[in-house]
Amino acid sequence: MSAAGSRRRIVLHEDDVGMCHGANTAFLELVKLGACSSGAVMVPCPWFLEIAEAAAADPAIDLGVHLTLNAEKRHYKWGPLTAPGRASGLVDELGYFHPDVATTRRLAHSDAVEAELRAQIETAYAAGVDVTHLDAHMGCALAPEFCDIYVRLGLEYRLPILLTGTIAAYSPNDNLVGVTEAAHRKGVDKARAAGFAIFDAAVQTTWSRPRSKPAEPAYKAIIEGVKEGLTFFCLHFNAPGELELIEPRSAYIRTEEYDLFRSDGFRGWLLAQDLDIVGMRPLRDELRARLPTAGKTTGKEFARGKRA
Repeated sequence: MSAAGSRRRIVLHEDDVGMCHGANTAFLELVKLGACSSGAVMVPCPWFLEIAEAAAADPAIDLGVHLTLNAEKRHYKWGPLTAPGRASGLVDELGYFHPDVATTRRLAHSDAVEAELRAQIETAYAAGVDVTHLDAHMGCALAPEFCDIYVRLGLEYRLPILLTGTIAAYSPNDNLVGVTEAAHRKGVDKARAAGFAIFDAAVQTTWSRPRSKPAEPAYKAIIEGVKEGLTFFCLHFNAPGELELIEPRSAYIRTEEYDLFRSDGFRGWLLAQDLDIVGMRPLRDELRARLPTAGKTTGKEFARGKRA
């Protein structure tokens, strides 16, 4: 078991839940095994309803919204719930989200971004998900152009948001080329002043690992390297099946990650580490204890169409 009272707290989190059936299968299995403490769903994706149904049936599932402004796959696409026109800057010539963050940052209008992100959160609630937090697919929603919206939605819905104290500490920053520490800090300062917990680090899936190298040593090195404080581990578990058709060159990264975390040997090693493995629901409870309730939305009340 994880060490109670450890000074190293880690959220073992699955990104991209709802992207495909295999992501949902992996998430639900690993949650039951104790190898995944939280996940976040991509509401505009084709398999959202499957995971929303599972989450509505099991209130113990810790599931946030993976705020989505990009569709990065070559042939497997999704678009905004709000169906904006091209003038919004949110979509390409076919009506899908842009494949890269840089294009969205350059073209998307802030009012269209806010409307879309709000629609994703409210759709999750309407489908019965007791939303535990917000984070950002490919980091787009926390980019400087949109971070004020990100913080504002976290406050309105009284949901924790994933932000690290520095952009360097946010491992998925490869999609945020050109973001300076000064620009990132503006959003962090606003979030901290509002009462949000700020993560010390966010680390991620070993995307650069070649197929020829086994997954276990790479993941053990990452986990052993976790420092004191609060760390968010952005994982991308996926059961094999359709993913090999969606991203044939890199599917092995996600499927081998899934196989590793479900294996008895690695899971036993993981749970024996001097770590407190936590979910996002306790952070939500802590945040809501600090924030006023008047005028804010909570999950169960939203699902009934009421305001707190």
